[in-house]
Amino acid sequence: MTARTIAVVTAGLSQPSSTRLLADRLAEATRAALVDDDVTVKVFELRDIAVDVTNNMLTGFPSPQLREVIDTVTRADGLIAVTPVFTASYSGLFKSFFDVLDKEALDGKPVLLAATGGTERHSLALDFALRPLFAYLRATVVPTGVYAASSDWGSVEATGALQQRVERAGRELAQMVSAAPEAKPDDEYASVSFEQLLAGH
Repeated sequence: MTARTIAVVTAGLSQPSSTRLLADRLAEATRAALVDDDVTVKVFELRDIAVDVTNNMLTGFPSPQLREVIDTVTRADGLIAVTPVFTASYSGLFKSFFDVLDKEALDGKPVLLAATGGTERHSLALDFALRPLFAYLRATVVPTGVYAASSDWGSVEATGALQQRVERAGRELAQMVSAAPEAKPDDEYASVSFEQLLAGH
């Protein structure tokens, strides 16, 4: 049995939030699909480290709490990234977190993308905002992105259709994670080093 870590980054602003609810469902679907592995899921609410992310962007130095999150995300075997959609794109907090990662930190990493929003028309943000961002970061994104509108939580039928998409995306991420070599604890790109920061990295 192989030990696997799935990191979950959720950028919901309220508590509880539909963004966190969707993230939890995706994590559970991925865990269920990795039946032959010992899976650890670590969930990070970006709202809890928003000040740390901002300070890192201003100073170039991550706080101990932010560094722990960065290291966990970049060393994980797979990543689930979920954002609310604001003005047809990902949230500023979501983008800011990925801005503070080393540009090669997610190179080749299996990633499942998901988003939440008020109406179905915002679903295009998955393909026109999130996918280009993670393509730039050279992550390996699963084919199925999951978007959940408010109406997807409103009826048994709609929730069932959403769950089908969640389970399909979870299986795809599990397949990519299983096919990839186990992540190493001393990953070269776990976080930006002190020397890199001093060099203006």
